[in-house]
Amino acid sequence: MAKFRKQDALDYHSQGRPGKIEVVPTKPYSSQRDLSLAYSPGVAEPCLKIEANPEDVYKYTAKGNLVAVISNGTAVLGLGDIGPLAGKPVMEGKGLLFKIFADIDVFDIEVDAKDVDLFVNTVKAIAPTFGGINLEDIKAPECFEIERRLKEELNIPLMHDDQHGTAIISSAALINACEVAGKDISKVKIVVNGAGASAQSCAKLYIAVGAKKENILMLDSKGVLTNDRTDLDEYKKFFTSKVKGITTLEEAMKGADVFVGLSKGNVVNQAMVKSMAKNPIVFALANPDPEIPYEEAMAARADIIMATGRSDHPNQVNNVLGFPFIFRGALDVRATQINEAMKLAAVYAIAGLAKEPVPDSVNLAYATKNISFGPEYIIPKPIDSRLISTVSPAVAKAAIDSGVAMKSITDWDAYKNELTNRLGLDNKLIRGITNKAKSNPKRIVFAEADHYKILKAAMQVKEEGIAKPILLGDREKILRLIEENHLDLQDIPIIDPRSKEEEERRNSFGDILFNKRKRRGYTLYEARKIMRERNYFGTMMVETGAADAMISGLTRRYAAPIKPALEIIGVQEGVRRVAGMYIMVTKQGPYFFADTTMNVDPTAQDLVDITVLTANTIKQFNIVPRIALLSYSNFGSAPGPLPDKVMEAVTILHRDFPGMIVDGDMQANFALNNSLLKEQFPFSDLVDKRVNTLIFPNLASGNIAYKLMQEMGGAEAIGPVLIGMKKPVHILQLGSSVREIVNMITIAVVDAQSRK
Repeated sequence: MAKFRKQDALDYHSQGRPGKIEVVPTKPYSSQRDLSLAYSPGVAEPCLKIEANPEDVYKYTAKGNLVAVISNGTAVLGLGDIGPLAGKPVMEGKGLLFKIFADIDVFDIEVDAKDVDLFVNTVKAIAPTFGGINLEDIKAPECFEIERRLKEELNIPLMHDDQHGTAIISSAALINACEVAGKDISKVKIVVNGAGASAQSCAKLYIAVGAKKENILMLDSKGVLTNDRTDLDEYKKFFTSKVKGITTLEEAMKGADVFVGLSKGNVVNQAMVKSMAKNPIVFALANPDPEIPYEEAMAARADIIMATGRSDHPNQVNNVLGFPFIFRGALDVRATQINEAMKLAAVYAIAGLAKEPVPDSVNLAYATKNISFGPEYIIPKPIDSRLISTVSPAVAKAAIDSGVAMKSITDWDAYKNELTNRLGLDNKLIRGITNKAKSNPKRIVFAEADHYKILKAAMQVKEEGIAKPILLGDREKILRLIEENHLDLQDIPIIDPRSKEEEERRNSFGDILFNKRKRRGYTLYEARKIMRERNYFGTMMVETGAADAMISGLTRRYAAPIKPALEIIGVQEGVRRVAGMYIMVTKQGPYFFADTTMNVDPTAQDLVDITVLTANTIKQFNIVPRIALLSYSNFGSAPGPLPDKVMEAVTILHRDFPGMIVDGDMQANFALNNSLLKEQFPFSDLVDKRVNTLIFPNLASGNIAYKLMQEMGGAEAIGPVLIGMKKPVHILQLGSSVREIVNMITIAVVDAQSRK
């Protein structure tokens, strides 16, 4: 699990624009005519259409893609009854997840109402605004009555995710775990520790997928729910058991096939796990501390199948596998409710997806080549991009088949393609490379460690397990910065290249540089002396294997750290010159820009080399590069030396790299607008390919383009990624933010991994 200071969390939510979500216009608004159409008098026309035919509200407004996340703050996360205002950050977070995973817009609504009648009436009153309602963090038993009444009285999809989200995901996991363990789900003995909303919903859904009610023992804080207890409400009474002599969790787990924990951490020990039946299934879902730590459970039994709610262990039961895609499918067919058939469809779709071959993008993110169905993979990973095109169609079809859909779908292949195309790969790319970095963190040397931003980024990547930092600089200054800013950088090596302690290594590094450059103007004295400079010392650490990669450039001109890297490390075999690439993260997905930092006026052959280097780097992220070489001309439409060299480069690429998806010369608008390209130049190799890589004809155009896109287009820039070096050295933008530094460190780690 990611580690962070309390202040980090507070800064994340408060810095810049407070909160995590905003409203963004979807129509033009730059002219008076636009405003007249958006509001008065033009807005009267859709109003009259909707008055005449209420279904037109889905045509003329955002209702069909708008979900309310509604809570009264009575059961927030592990925080309990903290009230509606304190619960708002959680609801905003849920809205963010809806958007990034399923492209669903959200208004979070915090209701100051603990009374069931008041809460229900409030939600009913605002329901016309929304296409669906996600109830969140409402305590039991009130949540059961609230959901029941609202489902009866509203005609839009509604779900209390705390009840049903975990139930759906854990049911999919249970189906697959039973298959892996060779157990019949109708015969397994299940112990459910916890009797709140989530636990009760889980148990009911387990019964729906084949488990027997009489085989389920449920416990609350006072023990097993038995027939002779007089302190149970009507909802808990449904799960009472006739068993005799079993009242405690320890007694209940003896001989059990399945343990499901929805309670609190560290209530199960190894002896309890050892007392379970052969091939035990343990779902310890309390967060952040499971009912039994993963390592202890795995050590207790070699035949165990284990799931937790944590991302740092296999088989994470995470609600994000379900709710975004369930609502997506429900909204797309205008379902009037989320019924049992739709929830079961989600269960079986999630369970089935885990048995499919795992995409390379998922394997890449977890630094393996062979994730496959089995004890450590019984449910899909949250980053699996197939979830939206698997779960949402299953839910939509179930809504149609069960008669609750107001809209039908006939071309399911087209619908799946639409779902796949709804979301870019922006967040998926960053999450994927971050997970890959965490799988095998590398030693990163920081040449500018006497800067607060570098130290803050080093602390973050250390705590998140992304990298192993090495700090270069004045030890006293670095330690003072660490103390002044309350940074946790204990046990991180601090090296001062100028210190007496480093004299022997400094001289050794100088000797190596002298032997490399003695015919390039260096004397032995100069080579040893220059090793006092941190960029030279850090680069030599990478060259000699004392570090795996170097990060520099925050406070110095780009050329300063490049020079020692070229002198000491040099370029890859067969590479004529290095290049710089930026990853521009946009809502439409990532775009790769090159060359943006190195080559002022590349020749045609230089453009070929830059294109090949860029394509090979992009493939490391398991993305197929689809490349446009840009110009002010389209396929020779305007004469001049610039379009001529671009056309020559494309000719060479087509001849020497026939498998590469590349074309040009072309203007940027044709490269990025497929309809325009298809209409004017249907012969282009890039028609219907969705270009994701832009090669610029010179440094000026590339540098200007990425900076304009970053500042005016709202894209996040990751880079520059220095490509073509023998070993990883990456140079930051002058004045990079901590987030940008962390992204570059992550890229450097993945780069170092690929070279191993």
